[in-house]
Amino acid sequence: MEAAIAEKKKLAAKDYKSDIKPIWCPGCGDYSVLNALTRALAEMALQPEEVAVVSGIGCSSRIPAYTSVYGFHGVHGRALPVATGLKLARPELTVIVTSGDGDGFSIGGNHFLHACRRNVDITYIVMDNQVYGMTKGQASPTTAPDWEGSKLTPEGTGINPFQPLVVGLASGANFIARVSASDPINMAKIIVEAVRHPGFSLVQILSPCVTFRPEQQEWRDIVRTAIVDYTDDAARAARRLMTDDGFNVGKVLYKGSRPPFRPEFEVTDGSIAELEASFAI
Repeated sequence: MEAAIAEKKKLAAKDYKSDIKPIWCPGCGDYSVLNALTRALAEMALQPEEVAVVSGIGCSSRIPAYTSVYGFHGVHGRALPVATGLKLARPELTVIVTSGDGDGFSIGGNHFLHACRRNVDITYIVMDNQVYGMTKGQASPTTAPDWEGSKLTPEGTGINPFQPLVVGLASGANFIARVSASDPINMAKIIVEAVRHPGFSLVQILSPCVTFRPEQQEWRDIVRTAIVDYTDDAARAARRLMTDDGFNVGKVLYKGSRPPFRPEFEVTDGSIAELEASFAI
C-alpha cells in the first residue's frame, strides 16, 4: 500500500482547494472544517480525480465549490441519495457528503435514516451549529427547546432537539464520531478514519455560527475530549450517547462491522442509444 501511495503525485492540503475564496461569515466554524477535510485528503494521498464531494443547500454545502475534487452541489436535503447513486455507479471513487443540521436532519432527514440503513460506503460530514444560518437564524432540528433567539420562535420551540448520533446508530450507521471545529488537526484524523472505515460513516462536527448564535463562542471552553474509546457494541454505544450532553468530542464513538451495501451489476456491451431504444414504446 505504501508503495502504491508513493507512486502517486504528492499533494499538500492546499492542492485540494479551489481558486474560489470562501465567503462564510468571520468566525464561522466551517473554515476549520474545510481545512481539516483538505488535510485529510492529503493524508490519504488521494488524487483529486479519485474524490467526489456532494452537498445540498446551506452554508456548509458550499464546500464542494471550495475544493479541487469532483463536486456536486444539489438541492436542499438531497445530497445523500445523489452520493449513494454515485458510489454505487462508481465504487472506485471516495465519496464524501458535506451537510448541516438543517439540510441534513430536517429537509434531508428521511434520506439520512435510509442512508444509515443501507450502509453504502460513503462518509457523511455534518456541520452542526443548531441554527439555520443561511436564512438568517431560525431554529433547526438540533436547536435547544428554550432558545429564544429567533423572531419565528421568540419563546423557544418547546420541542426536544433531534439527536443525530443516536438516530444514526439506531438506523444502522457503521461509524459514528463527534468532533469540534476548534480542533482541526484532530478533526482531520477523524475524517481519515471515517473514510477508511467500510460502510456509512457519520461525523458530527460542532461548528459554531457566531453570527446568529454568538453564545456559541463559549463552545471552545465547554467541549471536552471524550474519556472513553470507541466500542463495536451498538447497545453500549447507545447507552453512552443517550446519557451524553453533546459536548464530548474528539474521538470515534462507534465502529460497526456490518459489510457495506454493494449490489452486483450486470456488465453490458450495448451503447446508450441501444439501451434507450429498449425502453421505447
